[in-house]
Amino acid sequence: MSDPGFLTARPVAHRGLHDAARGIVENSASAVDAAMAGGFAIEVDVQASADGEAMVFHDFALDRLTAACGPLNALAADALRAVPFKATADRMMRLSDLFDRVAGRVPLLIEIKSDFSGDTRLAARAAQLACAYGGPVALMSFDPAMVAAVHAAAPTVPRGMVAERHYRPPGWPAVTARRSFCLGNLLHWPQSRFQFVAYRVADLDAAAPRLARGLGMPLLAWTVRTPDERAQAMRGADQMIFEGFVP
Repeated sequence: MSDPGFLTARPVAHRGLHDAARGIVENSASAVDAAMAGGFAIEVDVQASADGEAMVFHDFALDRLTAACGPLNALAADALRAVPFKATADRMMRLSDLFDRVAGRVPLLIEIKSDFSGDTRLAARAAQLACAYGGPVALMSFDPAMVAAVHAAAPTVPRGMVAERHYRPPGWPAVTARRSFCLGNLLHWPQSRFQFVAYRVADLDAAAPRLARGLGMPLLAWTVRTPDERAQAMRGADQMIFEGFVP
């Protein structure tokens, strides 16, 4: 089992050190460079392209952040790399591009996005790339099936769960009350075998994150944006995933 303790050594910049006012878009190369310049660890998201490549992007649709529109998974990786972000010269990166750019200089925390459909090919691809990467990296997801797939594909790569106390509409329209209880309480460990937890900062007083931390698992708090949230993270977690300020 790989030790995910490196995740708590320094604050983690959420989607890189982005700042829209300065033309630095989340999950972009510029946001990654800014985080590295500040000495922060970096959290990014990955989505699957039409040809199965892991692309560094948060949304399922392209509309909010790019000059294109429609679902990201309708385009192949090369086409996605040509789509411009709004108000910046950056283009979307593949996960392999991110690894080449960072080259082990700071820790990376990769969130694997999921629609909870049961398709774990993105997790397998991210695990394959992470296993070959020479620097400190960990993979995580809200979806236990994705984390289980990482364990199967690359058992030496640290893997974790992203979670919160409740999963309700509109953010979680397809999550049943039973699944919400399972996810919020991290009851899927026999399946997912997670090694660390990233839990919503407002929910750190829930039993599940406190138990995980008590058992020696690193606990990160997401997403810290205010002084009060930073104080909560310092009290209840081992490290914070932050945005909107520079620690």
